[in-house]
Amino acid sequence: MNIAALDPGREKCGLAVLAGDGHTLWQKVIETKALERAISMTRAAYAFSTLIKGNGTTSRQAGERLAAQFPDLAVTTIDEYRTTELARDYYWADHPPKGLKRLLPLGLQTPPVPVDDYAAVILGRRWIQSQGRLAADLPRVPEKLGPRV
Repeated sequence: MNIAALDPGREKCGLAVLAGDGHTLWQKVIETKALERAISMTRAAYAFSTLIKGNGTTSRQAGERLAAQFPDLAVTTIDEYRTTELARDYYWADHPPKGLKRLLPLGLQTPPVPVDDYAAVILGRRWIQSQGRLAADLPRVPEKLGPRV
């Protein structure tokens, strides 16, 4: 059973599709105005019936748009507290800095691209983890983060 995850925003959204055990099948940053089209296309390709949505910026509006366009899609809203910070860590794990930049601490660097898609992956994994189905080879997703050191 695949699920989709959405990190809604004003101008752009992170959208991801995950397998039932949390492995990422697809992720992308999309324009908010193309939300319905992107959901329709990914749903056709990955056959999900559940979408996990973050509760942050424009979450209510995104939920209303999804309910109107996809009445059969089960949408669950979860806390997206500090997912952007975690998304940066996920980005750097997938794309480590090269050259002299690898000498700088990651906390002092900003990813060169939006990381909303990684935030969506985190939301999806957070929900899968809460269901007790997160794959053993994936790191646990913290509910809350402590201060950075």
